[in-house]
Amino acid sequence: MPVWLEQGNRRLAKWLWWVVLIGVLGALPVAYARVQTENSADKVEIIMDYKDLLQVASTQYDSEKFVTEQLEKLKAAGVNAMALFESNLDELSLTDDVTVYSAPQAAQLEGRLREPGDSRTYVLFNKKDSAPVLMPMVRETFEHKGVSVATWSFQGREGFVLGTTPDDARASQMEPNPLAMQRIHDAGFIVVPRISDRIVPYDAARIADWLAKFKAVGATRIIFDGDAVTGYTDRLTEGSLDDFAKQLKAGGFGIAVIENLKAPQKGMGGLAQKLNYDAVRLHSVSESEMITISPTTLKDRLVLAVKDRNIRMIYLNATPARNDKQQIVHPFDKTIVPALSGSDGAIEGMRQFGFTTGEAHAFKVHHAPAEQLWRGLAVAGAVAIVALMIGLFLPPLLLPVTVLGALGGAAVLVTDSSLLTQALALFAAIAAPTVSVVTLVRLLRARRSRPENFRLSAGRRLGSALMLYIRTAILSVIAIPLVVALLNHITYELVLQQFRGVSLLHLAPIALVALYVFLYGSSNGFWSNIRRMLELPIKVYWVVAGVLVLAAGYYYLTRTGNGGSASALEMKIRPFLESTFHVRPRFKEFAFGHPIMLLGLFLSLRYPKWPLVLIVAATIGQLSMVDTFAHIHTPAVLSATRDLLGLAIGFLIGLVLIAVWQVLERIWMEWRRRMAVR
Repeated sequence: MPVWLEQGNRRLAKWLWWVVLIGVLGALPVAYARVQTENSADKVEIIMDYKDLLQVASTQYDSEKFVTEQLEKLKAAGVNAMALFESNLDELSLTDDVTVYSAPQAAQLEGRLREPGDSRTYVLFNKKDSAPVLMPMVRETFEHKGVSVATWSFQGREGFVLGTTPDDARASQMEPNPLAMQRIHDAGFIVVPRISDRIVPYDAARIADWLAKFKAVGATRIIFDGDAVTGYTDRLTEGSLDDFAKQLKAGGFGIAVIENLKAPQKGMGGLAQKLNYDAVRLHSVSESEMITISPTTLKDRLVLAVKDRNIRMIYLNATPARNDKQQIVHPFDKTIVPALSGSDGAIEGMRQFGFTTGEAHAFKVHHAPAEQLWRGLAVAGAVAIVALMIGLFLPPLLLPVTVLGALGGAAVLVTDSSLLTQALALFAAIAAPTVSVVTLVRLLRARRSRPENFRLSAGRRLGSALMLYIRTAILSVIAIPLVVALLNHITYELVLQQFRGVSLLHLAPIALVALYVFLYGSSNGFWSNIRRMLELPIKVYWVVAGVLVLAAGYYYLTRTGNGGSASALEMKIRPFLESTFHVRPRFKEFAFGHPIMLLGLFLSLRYPKWPLVLIVAATIGQLSMVDTFAHIHTPAVLSATRDLLGLAIGFLIGLVLIAVWQVLERIWMEWRRRMAVR
């Protein structure tokens, strides 16, 4: 590279570092606004599935008494809300409000022969106090479907004959049972309707009637059942989603976003946007999980969901099951109540972190003053750090990359494109730890020209290693405020959209640092190093080493992301970390990345080359600190605490590794001295 270009690049790099610094400072007000948003909602709804309660009650001797007792116990334990699905004939049967008969059963009941070809459904209403409410609801439901409804009675009980099969009749959805809603309201619980998009075509008048009934019992938030929000199917032909959003907004209703579904509910993002993001994240414990989970595990899971993932609605399911003695058991007394109540229960655990039970509210979104200005500075800082990274590998391209980056940054600001913003955030997240470790490698290599640098005492090496340890961490985390500012939108906190490309973040910095260590920096040059490596004879131990590296890489990838599997050792350590620090640092940081970094730095100050392999591996810890903030649904303060704890614990473990190395090194040197004497 010509001298003039090299000198120009050095001057440009200095200016780019100033731009990075200004970008980081500009991002801080936006990051603070995010913290304010995350602290704006501290009420948690603990919701019990009312239908599950009825199903369990149906297995008991006195189902009505059981429901009454369990409502009292659940309320005392901390459950403050009940969810009601759209009703159907099966659910009305669970409360003994109706009895459903097939045509042969009705004929037998009346003591007559079944008419040939009769496959209709016969429904009797069993309670005089509930029949006046339920009969119009059932009639309206089936007439809306175009099913004939004829009157029928037996022994003084009124009923209907429905012109459809029992299977179809049982599957037909109705409005949530108004009697059940009133009972739940009178018992002091928050009513949470759970409705679907199964009733088609969309009927605006019917929805208006439902919402009015929900409002009458104090409901303020809707949970959706099925794979789509209400109004999604007819949104294009009938404008149903727009109408539904308008009615929700007029009635003061918000919605719930269920986490960890196999696929997001269709229309959720659009509906949330139309409601100005009056949405709350919900965590559900399924029926199958509730059968086997212990009270302690359930308690820890609920507390973690609230404090670690911005969950504000907890949804509890239940189902009857048989134990080893074939006795019917349920999770209310043995799991749910113990997990929630008491001085060591989930309710108290949430309170210790500043959360109380109550009606869940959406986050109040805060914005920094002149936020567009600060965001523009963050964009400039992100572009600068990416340009610096590329300049380390392709120095002649630093200026054109900077110009192109500036144009791209302008496009991010002008178009406000989510895809472009995420791409810039991803590149910045990759660039910072890469630049941090690569510049560290250059510092260590610069020491090779002075042999006296490798004759420092262990104490001085440790001091220098500590300073480099802190310096490297600081440079790595400069991406964090930039990423936070770029992705500061409520949709990320509600996980209505996610930061894509995180898998690339897990790999790219390691690969780039390895590329620099093995192919850059020597007098031979990049292409000469590649040619020399290709001409080297392949050794068996190289193949073995390559297989081990690939295996380690595969294991590392299986550990990343929300779907990653944790090792048995990590699962044993996690409860200790939670109980000790109340925030769990990331295992790959404090147990691997940071200790290896400190050890690698300590050894690099004595041995000029081979410890750089440890530095490459330790890049995991640097990128992981940035990746922690890529989980945007995790509160920013908690993520920062997690990173700091990881650095501190990793430093202590690194000291242990250094001590072990020093002992082993002295043993080795003594053994070599004795062998030389012989």
